[in-house]
Amino acid sequence: MGKNVKLDAKGYRKFGMRDCLAYAAGDLGCNMSFSLKGTVQTFWLVYMAMETGLLSALLLLVQIWDAVNDPLIGSMIDADRRQYKRGKFKTYILVGAIGLTLAGAAVFIPAPGASTFVKAMLFIVGYVIWDACYTVANVPYGSMLSLVTEDPGERASLSTWRSVGSMIGNMLPMMILPMLIWKKEVDENGNPVINPETGVQVETLLGDRVFFAALIMGVFGLLFFLFMLKNITIRVDENSVKTNEGGEKFNVIEAFKNFMKNRPAVGATLAAMAMFLGMNAASTAVTIMFATYFGQARLSGLVSMIGFVPMFFFMPFIKKVVTKYGKKEASVVGSAFSVLGGILMLVFPMIGNKGLALIVYLISLMIFGLGMGVYTCVSWAFMADAIDYNEWKTGKREEGTVYSLHSFFRKLAQGIGPSIVLLLMGALGYESALGTEGQSLETASNMCWLVAALYLFSAVVQFVSIKFIYNLDKKTLAQMNADLAAKHEAAK
Repeated sequence: MGKNVKLDAKGYRKFGMRDCLAYAAGDLGCNMSFSLKGTVQTFWLVYMAMETGLLSALLLLVQIWDAVNDPLIGSMIDADRRQYKRGKFKTYILVGAIGLTLAGAAVFIPAPGASTFVKAMLFIVGYVIWDACYTVANVPYGSMLSLVTEDPGERASLSTWRSVGSMIGNMLPMMILPMLIWKKEVDENGNPVINPETGVQVETLLGDRVFFAALIMGVFGLLFFLFMLKNITIRVDENSVKTNEGGEKFNVIEAFKNFMKNRPAVGATLAAMAMFLGMNAASTAVTIMFATYFGQARLSGLVSMIGFVPMFFFMPFIKKVVTKYGKKEASVVGSAFSVLGGILMLVFPMIGNKGLALIVYLISLMIFGLGMGVYTCVSWAFMADAIDYNEWKTGKREEGTVYSLHSFFRKLAQGIGPSIVLLLMGALGYESALGTEGQSLETASNMCWLVAALYLFSAVVQFVSIKFIYNLDKKTLAQMNADLAAKHEAAK
């Protein structure tokens, strides 16, 4: 077998499907844990009955620390020049992956009868442990894309397959978890318990099951990480990455200033933030909407999956599309479709018939996902190109620092978005003490409007970010790659 392996000019195994599948497995492993973020909010809001304002504040607190933690980890990886048997990036990923095996369940310790103070401490400690392990694994994993290959088309393929891994890692828990942790209530005679306000069957969250589900997902996540580490090849010398010329200490303020001058990184980051501010922030509101308005919390994940499915249509063609039209150009068109889906979604809350309203919601979500599918296929390649742009303009690559600052803002959006949504839910009438079974019809209807507005906001900001801020169109990207290739050749 070994004799048949084709090698490239540098003596490495040639880039191929093995790398793509391995890289996809890495994000699948990440998302077996990351996909629980939406469940965290629902668990603490519904099962632990934490007040919306307090949960919003705690979530923002831990997420800000999470965001600050990312560039620190990134700079630590960049500055690390020790020799590792597995290589620097793979070693950090392995350490984080092992920690995630158990840490994912740390934030789901079921204690609904505890005092408010104890609940707050459990939330903070559990979340910080979980998040630290995730950061150690995810920051080097994301940075590794630009070290696997320097070819733009191959990077686009890696980005696409990463999105596939991400989607599968999100879809599996999204579909299966709600069916396992939500229970439709019946009386002693087996008849459905109906909420007289909303007219739908009452559903309750089985919090104990969430804890064990998170443990199982952690084990699966580790297996996917191990598959990636064994099968992916790093073709760019890790120690050739120069973060701070001359060995000066890492300066957070200076790194931030340099990042803000990197226009492609800013555009790609704002687009990603928009996605998280909309879609990720909407996840809790969507679950509550399905539980209170449609009476179908068990199916909420299955329905939401429709927003991910359209990406499958682009997978076989994305490399050809990118080669012919360019990543930016294709993503702009896709984002326009997402805006159209967001506008159409404003219609469903006005429909009195819940069955018809659900159909309109599904159609809107499908159109939204159709546009989002283009962007998600190339989103990570955007950042790999932004790292190259940094070298093109400044002479420094700074993989870990650029990516970790990108991750900083993504995670800031992941914290701010849900925090704002929780406050909005409280302002729109949701009362944690009443559970999903005690909400009024007005509150349930308000959840529909909130979900629609979040999706539209997400699409509009993403369109603006890619169209008007991200400046690496096809022509500019070709010039940048040619200049860098000439520079690297001259340095040999």
